Amino acid sequence: MEEVVDAARQDAQVLLEGGMDGVLVENFGDVPFHPGPVPPETIAAMALAVHAVQEVAQGRPVGINVLRNDARGGVGLAAATGAGFLRVNVHAGTMFTDQGTLEGRAHETVRARSALAPDLLIMADVMVKHATAPAGVDPGTAASDLRHRGLADILVVSGARTGVASDPARILAAREGSGNAPVWVGSGLTPRNADRLLQRADGAIVGSTLHRNGVAGSGIEGARVRELVETVRG
Repeated sequence: MEEVVDAARQDAQVLLEGGMDGVLVENFGDVPFHPGPVPPETIAAMALAVHAVQEVAQGRPVGINVLRNDARGGVGLAAATGAGFLRVNVHAGTMFTDQGTLEGRAHETVRARSALAPDLLIMADVMVKHATAPAGVDPGTAASDLRHRGLADILVVSGARTGVASDPARILAAREGSGNAPVWVGSGLTPRNADRLLQRADGAIVGSTLHRNGVAGSGIEGARVRELVETVRG
C-alpha cells in the first residue's frame, strides 16, 4: 500500500502543479471490477489514497469514484475524508456492461449523502462508457432523469470507452435535458479537440490524455498536463 499511496501522491502533485483545478481518486487498477459493493479492503485503501492526495491538494477539490459502481462506498469515503465530489457511473436507470447489468441506486445514494456527507456533490454519468443502454433510452431523457429524479448535481458525458472523445451531439442532448445542472466531458479531451468539446460543456474529467503516449495507466507527464491546461485556459 505504501507504493500505491506514494504513486497517488505523486500523480496529484504533477496534476496540480500543472494547473488542474482538482483531482479525482479512483481504483482504476482494480480490473476486473466488482459490479456492486467493493470489498472492505478497497474502501480502506482508497481512504489512505484520498487522504494522501488531500495533503497535496491543500484545499483544492478532491473527489472519489469507486469502480465500477459502489456509490454507497463512495459516500462512506466522503464522510470519513471530507472529499468534495463523487462520480457515479450508473446513478439511475440500467446499463449493460462488462460486469453485467448495473442498476442505479439513486434512492440509496442520495439518502446516504443526506445523512453522512450533505455537502457532497454527485457527478452522474449519462449513459456511461464501456456500457450499452437499453433500447429506447436517449441522452436527453437520461440526463433529465438523472437531474430531476436522481438529484445529480453534475452530469458527465463520455465516449464509448476510456480515452475516446465524447460525442458533441450527445453533450448537447445532455445539456438540453439537464435543466440548470453543469455538464462535463467525461473522456477523450485533448488539446486538439478541447475547443470543439468545451463549447457546450462546463468542465471535463481528463485521464488518458495526460499519460505517456495518451495511454491510461502509463504514467502522468507534467508536459502533457501543462499543454492541456494552457490550451483550455487560452
